[in-house]
Amino acid sequence: MHTRTLGKTGYQVSEIGLGCWQLGGDFGPVEDDTANAILHTALSSGINFWDTADVYGGGASERRIRAFLQASGDGAPAPIIATKVGRGDGLYPDEYSYAGVRASLESSADRLGVETIDLAQLHCVPPQVLQQGDIFTWMEDLRRAGLIRHWGASVETIAEAFTCLEQPGIASLQIIFNLFRQDAAEALLDTAHEREVGIIVRLPLASGLLTGKLTKETTFAPSDHRNYNRDGAAFSVGETFSGIPFEPGLALVRELSRYLPQTTDMATQALRWILDHEAVSTVIAGASRPQQVLANAHASSCPPLTESTHEQLAEFYRRQVRPDIRGNI
Repeated sequence: MHTRTLGKTGYQVSEIGLGCWQLGGDFGPVEDDTANAILHTALSSGINFWDTADVYGGGASERRIRAFLQASGDGAPAPIIATKVGRGDGLYPDEYSYAGVRASLESSADRLGVETIDLAQLHCVPPQVLQQGDIFTWMEDLRRAGLIRHWGASVETIAEAFTCLEQPGIASLQIIFNLFRQDAAEALLDTAHEREVGIIVRLPLASGLLTGKLTKETTFAPSDHRNYNRDGAAFSVGETFSGIPFEPGLALVRELSRYLPQTTDMATQALRWILDHEAVSTVIAGASRPQQVLANAHASSCPPLTESTHEQLAEFYRRQVRPDIRGNI
């Protein structure tokens, strides 16, 4: 597993990270034994960057990480844990305050079993709150107070990302970036790189579309956002299938396969495409079973895609994918 520097943090993070949304049960039920096996496989594969949030399973994801690390003992390698703040009760959508943000992060620290959080990220905070700016000052204050070591932001749109990049204290930026959401490559990645802001990529496989394994017959559990948020009923439509309607997305996947090398599976090539962008620090790929962790990790050791392949994929996106994306990009 290769590593890269995560912006101003100086952390050396694995190119493939672990997205821990699934551990909260938001993609369907996950048994404790399976969750522990996923975390164990991640550590043994060199995946040392784990991304969670206070609202994943109402804190269940954070608690599972704490329980696993405590059971692993002091001799186990310590991963870098990033969590999020800003979507919980008492904050979202319009009740943000310094006291509320601090209390939420203190609760996360308690669930994670730490005194200081490695990286705290604003969690898709409404754009008007970002533009007002007080929340960035609060994060700096909490960093100086020792509750968090570094802070960043997870955003929905390119415009929100640029708002965050204006803040000198920001260390990382988490964005949606994949073969079905390529816009960040045009200007955002270069700007972040110039300002030493690490890029954390989420939804790298567009909620599973880019595995190439979903079909019209695929069904999702009632608690899976790919069921209840398919059309943006619960939160931003862009967070599910990257804003692509499901069945048109399946057709786009079939077309996409024409442009990718056949040396490995589509998911690996999709992850490799992201890693080919120098400004990307890590890609947080979720997993509902240990085998998926191993498959995701493999992308770090694969050779880069050719320049001509990148050009073809960019043209495919502009011509066939982008017009179908719902929500703001």
